Amino acid sequence: MITYVTFRAADPPPDGSRFGKVDIDNMVAACTNPAALGGGSGDLRAYLDARGSGIVEDTAEQQPWVKGGPAITTPFVSVPGMLTGECVSNEHGSYLAVTVHEDPAEPRATDIAGDVVVGGNVRPEWGLHLIDVNVAMGNLLDIVSAQSKAYLAVMEKK
Repeated sequence: MITYVTFRAADPPPDGSRFGKVDIDNMVAACTNPAALGGGSGDLRAYLDARGSGIVEDTAEQQPWVKGGPAITTPFVSVPGMLTGECVSNEHGSYLAVTVHEDPAEPRATDIAGDVVVGGNVRPEWGLHLIDVNVAMGNLLDIVSAQSKAYLAVMEKK
């Protein structure tokens, strides 16, 4: 089972967060990092909406993916090396902390959209819930592929 909720590493779940916490004493929300199943940090292989989060109307707008470059014509973009994730469990909750590695010297975007914005203000209790799956889609596909191959190998031996 893989389960996680995403928050920016610099913006952990605040009090009143909708995700990353449980209301039962001595229990924590589960977190499995799809980019590092054995623990630790790993590169997230995201498939992000080329237009931004694209899920609800009130979300942060995505800056251009490539400054001065061609328009993105595909529905999704991949951002290799831009995102890492690590499961964190602390006083804020248990969550997948996503770090955006920006390089202002590069022409590509320096941040990602995915925060819920209402009335011009980011709603921190939501974290990056709008892109929970997208942020690790490539990793999840790799895991499913490996599991499928292992299953087929076992079945062939029977």
